[in-house]
Amino acid sequence: MHANVSCIACIMGKQKESVSCFSEEKKKTDYLEEVRRILEENAGTHSCPWLLMQIEETYVRYFGPLKDYTDLKKKYNQYMLAKELLIEQRIRRSADPMQTCIKYVCAGNYIDFGPTGRVDDSILERLLAKAEEEAVSAPELESLKTDLKDAGELVYLTDNCGEIVMDKIWIKFIKEQYPDLHITVILRGGPALNDATMEDAEEIGLTEIVDCMGNGAAITGTDLSVVSKSAEKLLRKADVILSKGQGNFEGLYGEKLNPYFLFLCKCELFVRRFGLKKFSSVFAREDHMQLLV
Repeated sequence: MHANVSCIACIMGKQKESVSCFSEEKKKTDYLEEVRRILEENAGTHSCPWLLMQIEETYVRYFGPLKDYTDLKKKYNQYMLAKELLIEQRIRRSADPMQTCIKYVCAGNYIDFGPTGRVDDSILERLLAKAEEEAVSAPELESLKTDLKDAGELVYLTDNCGEIVMDKIWIKFIKEQYPDLHITVILRGGPALNDATMEDAEEIGLTEIVDCMGNGAAITGTDLSVVSKSAEKLLRKADVILSKGQGNFEGLYGEKLNPYFLFLCKCELFVRRFGLKKFSSVFAREDHMQLLV
């Protein structure tokens, strides 16, 4: 999905804010002009994750290393690991564990430092506490169950640190219910905000239960123009793709892979696109989506 006017304005505003702490006005002006050029020349043909990757490379040239999210990633990995057993027990006691897994997976998608630059732990706690009250489309759920039953290869695209603990729980249930299904988890190929990488997968024990690989790019999404050939090949041959997070949606929507998208609406553009309240969840296969412009 190509970036639109709202995305461009948001990106530009965040870049102005990101350099406000520096004192060299000319350097800031030159940087913002280069950001403007990147957006002007590429927004109509590339996704937001792709644009942000180019802008981050430019930022490093002007101002040095990006913010290191290592400690925050560990914090939220451990935060969610501490809740893993209790949440798994709740899911097992529920009337439809697959449906309940989806609710928790979407709630965990709140752990994202991209849209607002911060995570409010009180909001995260509220979303997790009320996760089972969220609605999941019954037809969409039955569609997924049917697709998984008939599938041989599932590719699961993760998004952020912390929430991959919820991904891990869901993958455990999928493996139990569809034991002949082969699953590959694809994570980011390098540091990209607080997005999950192979290091995070190892920390939370995901690599112990399923095949995992990086996508070959330090990008806040999945864009076929920059991921590794092996990641692209897996995605193109997969029978089912589960795609977590807004960044993966922005990178893959319209690429004719027809994934199931799961995420929270965390920015105003997505609230408008889907006609939902902020922090409401989206779960739908691409060809079933009613997308508002």
